[in-house]
Amino acid sequence: MNETDGEKTNKARALRPDSDEFKDFIASGWGDVESDASRLGSAPYAAARRHRLSHKFTGTRIVIPAGELKPRANDTDYRFRPLSDFAYLTGLGTDHEPGAVLVFEPTDDGRHDVALYLIPPAGPGEEGFYADPRSGEFWIGRRPTLAEMQAMTGIVCRPLAELPSDIDLAEHPSPKVSRKLSKMRMVKDEWEIQQIREAVDATIAGFERVVKELPRAVEHKRGERVIEATFDGHAREEGNAVGYETIAAAGPHAATLHWITNHGQVREGDLLLLDAGVEVESLYTADITRTMPISGAFSPVQRKVYEVVLEAADAAFAVAGPGATLRTVHEAAMDVIEARLHGWGIVPESAPESALYRRWMVHSTSHHLGLDVHDCAQAKRETYLDGELKPGMVFTIEPGLYFQAHDLTVPEEYRGIGVRIEDDVVVTEDGVVNLSSALPRKADDVEAWMARLRG
Repeated sequence: MNETDGEKTNKARALRPDSDEFKDFIASGWGDVESDASRLGSAPYAAARRHRLSHKFTGTRIVIPAGELKPRANDTDYRFRPLSDFAYLTGLGTDHEPGAVLVFEPTDDGRHDVALYLIPPAGPGEEGFYADPRSGEFWIGRRPTLAEMQAMTGIVCRPLAELPSDIDLAEHPSPKVSRKLSKMRMVKDEWEIQQIREAVDATIAGFERVVKELPRAVEHKRGERVIEATFDGHAREEGNAVGYETIAAAGPHAATLHWITNHGQVREGDLLLLDAGVEVESLYTADITRTMPISGAFSPVQRKVYEVVLEAADAAFAVAGPGATLRTVHEAAMDVIEARLHGWGIVPESAPESALYRRWMVHSTSHHLGLDVHDCAQAKRETYLDGELKPGMVFTIEPGLYFQAHDLTVPEEYRGIGVRIEDDVVVTEDGVVNLSSALPRKADDVEAWMARLRG
């Protein structure tokens, strides 16, 4: 929505002076603002990515939009996050740059001329400075000029008004380009891996803050909100935001896979399943889950369920590495889940292919991780699930067991228990490294960690 549209919908409250005297006065008397337009650390890596993409689409125009602002409550907007492919190819993170478009124009020599089309910021001396809530410095603060953005990214920058008129943004990026970018993004470069490491480290610190706040959460009528607010506030302090909506699931809510309502009580004797990730300024995110006893000690049945999930996770780690696939990682974890549930006698007799044990573990064990919490999702199934893992790939290992409170097929002692253990790993030449290993995983270690943090 531009300012003209805004004026049409909000005439009743438009009280801005429009006299020439006011316009002259508000345009004058402003001092210079020091520019910080140094080259981004991501710039050389983004340039290499653009080169690779260009090589894959010789003779083809490629158009990658940043995306648009989305209105929230009439004339305010949600905080902007650029589309991930745009961030990947430009190296821009945080809230850069609503409305922007990255264009690869094919050249006669088989290459591309690349340009970034942007909405120029409206500074002092321009009416938009005070009149345009989408680009005016008075409204949104100072934004980089086109020259500064070019210096930051190393990309030729032009006004959005000069975007070729035959480009229909609704048609871009094409599915073919999206699939190719998803495949490219599976293998992270060293800069990306460092960003994910920083996201993981910030997330671990956030989990520690949550543990320290558990007594307050127990006292509050909506303790899950205390947990959510603690972690989300930490994410804003230490990063850009959360990488996805925080799951703060206490008691029976832990058996709901994507519980994000977070309005429940936190009670001593129950488990807390915390699935959360900090997204750093570059927009790379962590995705970690720990299940912890709110009182600080697992009950015997809680520990029994927890240790099966840990055994499944360890089995997945044992097969992960170059040459494996996400499918084989998943199957290793499921072999443990199946065997233990059959051993407990809660799985009905059936044909093996029926896999009835999956009633209590319905999701996949792994997904790629990066700019999106479920990264590279446009890739073909044979590439994503059955493609060989390669050094530089980052993914999760996250088995779980979920016994709903009203599930009459399991003994009463299991009902209302949900456990998930999730770690973020990077593939190396000879295996994987657990990036989130600083968070304890064994039941005894979880209890000792909680006791130390709570003094």
